[in-house]
Amino acid sequence: MQKSIHQSKAVFKGAFILTIAAIVTKILSAFYRIPFQNIVGDVGFYIYQQVYPFYGMAVVLSTTGFPVVISKLYAEQKERGDDVRSRLLLFVSFLFLQVFGFICFLILYIGADGIARWMDDSHLAILLRVVAIVFLAFPISSLLRGYYQAIGDMVPTAISQVGEQSIRVLTIIFLSSLFMAKGYSLYLVGGGAMFGSITGSIISAIILFMFLRIRKEWKIIMPVRGMFQNYKKEVGAIWRALFFQGLMICLSGMLMIFIQMADSLNLYSLLIANGMEPELAKGIKGIFDRGQPLIQLGTVAATSMSLTLVPLITRARLASKPVELYKHTQLALKVSVVVGVGASAGLWAIIEPTNIMLFENRSGSSVLGILSFVIFFTSIISTVIAIMQGMGKVLFPAFAVMIVFPLKYLLNIILIPLLGVMGAAVSSLISLAIVTLVLMTGFRKMSGGPILINGFLRTVLAATMSMVLLLKGYLYITDYFFASFGMERLGAAMQAISAVVCGGLLFLSIIIRGRVFREEELALFPLGSKLIHFLGRKDRG
Repeated sequence: MQKSIHQSKAVFKGAFILTIAAIVTKILSAFYRIPFQNIVGDVGFYIYQQVYPFYGMAVVLSTTGFPVVISKLYAEQKERGDDVRSRLLLFVSFLFLQVFGFICFLILYIGADGIARWMDDSHLAILLRVVAIVFLAFPISSLLRGYYQAIGDMVPTAISQVGEQSIRVLTIIFLSSLFMAKGYSLYLVGGGAMFGSITGSIISAIILFMFLRIRKEWKIIMPVRGMFQNYKKEVGAIWRALFFQGLMICLSGMLMIFIQMADSLNLYSLLIANGMEPELAKGIKGIFDRGQPLIQLGTVAATSMSLTLVPLITRARLASKPVELYKHTQLALKVSVVVGVGASAGLWAIIEPTNIMLFENRSGSSVLGILSFVIFFTSIISTVIAIMQGMGKVLFPAFAVMIVFPLKYLLNIILIPLLGVMGAAVSSLISLAIVTLVLMTGFRKMSGGPILINGFLRTVLAATMSMVLLLKGYLYITDYFFASFGMERLGAAMQAISAVVCGGLLFLSIIIRGRVFREEELALFPLGSKLIHFLGRKDRG
């Protein structure tokens, strides 16, 4: 009994560390795009974003699916006390990842010209070849993360993820600034930025290997004599588990990558096919891509609190506490809906000053405003997928995420000729709405009870409408005042930030005073003790 409690606490602590690391890396990944766009402009941003989804795939492969499966299989072998099979697992997994990574490298490297022609921009081929190198580097990071997660030590994985993203961001900002100062072409600048993906991957591998060396664990993947002859059947089983289970979990983490991939493959080419000049179309696509850091930052804000509950959900499942499991699951969903709605509607209301503050001008504000509602859907989808995986379900979430790419790609073909770049924004919302509906339907059947409490949506809607009315009124009243600063960007920044504070406080006050969350639920969150003060006196314990 005591051992079970200890293991449960260890799982909770490890999952919490990985959650925090994931949130930090996502914030870094979103923030760097803003100074990068300011350095290279909209066309330079278009070039980078066209190729980014391919790097995003490599990141998912090295941080989610494969490490999870390796950690699960290795922990099972160690539990049985079979050292030879444990060594076999790590060595065979490394071989599998090397083969898989090399195949991905070849496909992207050799197919770079064909993919660039598909995108209608042959100059992108060299950037695709730079990104292809990352697929050669991810196997060692993926393997070692899986090993450390299996032994319950999440610190090496967390440090390697944050270190990888930090070095990557520094490389991107440094090289893009240097190359722009030297007057190089924007495609060469984009290649320099993509080189950051290589430096980040190398640093990640070095950090993890240093942990092995310092702890003298580097022999864990070394084969022993006769290992393969005696365990031929196990080799096939390991490869099958990595291929099917690993890929399923990886696919579940590629939601926004598939959305971006569809836009990379046909948004620019559809704009050209409908009569737009190539250079203008590149700029328009770059302006559209301003939505990515906004969506990413909003989604991190919307999911950061709900994802901190996933370790609690995992612990409740492992401890066989169905009532506690149901409560934490419902709370995570409530948080994702509340913060997702608030972030989406709030960003839509203040999109123009936000656009000027971050990207120097108001170009594309109407399209970015529509894209802000992507935050709502992605926050729900991310939370539901995390809950399902915490409950041991991996196949259904992967299926739901996979359908987003063909949906988005086909909807682009239909809507972009009719609505221009606005059609791409609308197609993103429709695609994500369908995926959300599919996931929620499956999740409702799995949970066997009501997902959200009665009156919940009514209170959220009232808070959202009140916030939007306040923000629109605030912007209308303060437009002249902030414009008088003489510097449009400074005035827009002050207006946007002050609007966020005012709107956020009103929204939060209505939500909490409307008793959407109970006092014991608020106590689970970071700064929960502060949030409790928003409750009426009669609702406090």
